[in-house]
Amino acid sequence: MRELKRNQKNLSPSPIPNKDFTSASREEILNRVEQDYKDFKNTRTFKFPSWLYGPPKGKLFKVEVEDCPNFGDKAFVEFDSARTAFLSIDMQVDFCGPKGYVDVMGYDLGLTSAPIKPIMHILYTIRNETDIKVIHTREGHLPDLSDAPYNKILRSKIIGNGVGIGNIPDGGLGRLLVRGEKNWDIIDDLYPIPGEYIVDKAGKGAFGQSNLPLILRNLGITHLVITGITTDVCVHTIMREANDNGYWCTLIKDGTGATDYGNYQAAIKQIKMQGGVFGWVSDSSKFTKAIKSAFNGG
Repeated sequence: MRELKRNQKNLSPSPIPNKDFTSASREEILNRVEQDYKDFKNTRTFKFPSWLYGPPKGKLFKVEVEDCPNFGDKAFVEFDSARTAFLSIDMQVDFCGPKGYVDVMGYDLGLTSAPIKPIMHILYTIRNETDIKVIHTREGHLPDLSDAPYNKILRSKIIGNGVGIGNIPDGGLGRLLVRGEKNWDIIDDLYPIPGEYIVDKAGKGAFGQSNLPLILRNLGITHLVITGITTDVCVHTIMREANDNGYWCTLIKDGTGATDYGNYQAAIKQIKMQGGVFGWVSDSSKFTKAIKSAFNGG
């Protein structure tokens, strides 16, 4: 061991390698971080980085976000409409409708149905001649439950007093959280229209459980606007995944809900920590106002 330490002390520093494409590109990014940091201090805006993605393909619009970078502050995130996707996560009967999974588990449907009207308002605005993409997700399992982990099924059966994933509750619409059942589908008020995308997933997340990453990549998406249920589970999971994959994420707080209001509040606060640890928080009014300003001039 002493001999090894002596040899390590005698090792000379590795020479600095010649710059290749990768290292030069990384140096440019780090230099841009310094420049954009100084710019943010003056403008309070996370500007759309055209140096990184290319010139805007749609219309640029800025959305006010709250408690950024510190609680009590406000800032702005700039979007390119053509590179923006609006996510409506798991707004299914199973999660916000009577006789669905959440209802059977005994939770307050008023909490998980609260986002319906704000999401409707946003969808109406987006669908009114904008180029913002809309993506809906649905959580559910194959009819034979071959993609449902044993412990997930067991936990659901215990909390549901014998009725869990794959079972039909008394007076229910179908088997809980099973693809193809009426209760598994998206509620009528928010149902996708032609031209919108539907992503089916077997778990809480979507980046390792569905084709969402491929769709986002093929559409050239850089920025995500996130709504749906539940805030502390599927919504948070997908937002965290997206952030780790380099997407700019903004959650619409009145467009999301949880089975427990305390969990909802905590989930919102977690996003705001550290200046927006994996994104930002805004609301439906600020978001639709920004869209209307860009597309309708006010």
